[in-house]
This record gives sequence, C-alpha cells and structure tokens, in this order.
Amino acid sequence: MKLALSTALLASAALAGCYVVPMQPATSVPGPTVVLPMAPPAPVTFAARLYPANDLAATYGMVSAVVNNDLNGRGYFSTNIGGESFAGEATRVAGSQRDGLANGTGNRGGFISCRYTMNTPTLGTGNCRLNNGAAFTMHVGS
Repeated sequence: MKLALSTALLASAALAGCYVVPMQPATSVPGPTVVLPMAPPAPVTFAARLYPANDLAATYGMVSAVVNNDLNGRGYFSTNIGGESFAGEATRVAGSQRDGLANGTGNRGGFISCRYTMNTPTLGTGNCRLNNGAAFTMHVGS
C-alpha cells in the first residue's frame, strides 16, 4: 500500500508543474456593431420645357423651367413666361408614384396650373395652363 501511495504522490508531484497550452490561439471577439443612418438623398435639379399647345401660348414660344425635386414626392419649380416670373410647388397625387400636380403664382398676379406623369424619377410629360388660357405641353427632364 505504501508503494501505491508513494507512486501516486510522485505522479501528482510530477504533474503539478505541467499546464495545458491551447493548440490554436484564441480568436478575438468582435466588438459591438455600429449602424450609422444613411444620409438623406440629395435633391435633384432638372429642366422642364413647355411647348405651346394653342394660339395664346404660341405668342410665348417654347418656355424653359427649372424643377428642384426633394425626392420625397415634392418639388419646387420656377419659370418666366411673357416677362412674368412664376414659382410654385409640385406634389404627387395621393396614392400615385407617378402622377402629380404643380401650381405656381406669378409676380404680376398670374398663375399657372400643371398636371404631369413621371415615367422615371427624372423624366415625365404633362400639360400646363396659364390663367389667361394659354396652354402648354410639358416635357420634364433631359
């Protein structure tokens, strides 16, 4: 029995100086993931052209306009027709991703009203009418 006890003591003494070394280094635990909000899309500016559609509009010829679209279903436009500066807002028709209305007032008391359909986010067609009855067809985009 003494022999068994001394063998056990010698074995445990010999193993006391040993330790286990992992075969592969520990992998680092990834830190927390940071999610940054996306920047809102920048507004888009593009041209619109109004072509005469009746005799009253023919006296003005082709008219250029500028449209600033905020990409949230709303935009702002400005144009000069017959020496009067018009400015207004364009919005999409409720429930539609393509159809919209635009209305603007002039610096001399006139007004313009337009209906349009966007075929792509920056290309569309429509019709505009001045308060004096001049009618135009409208092409939006380049």
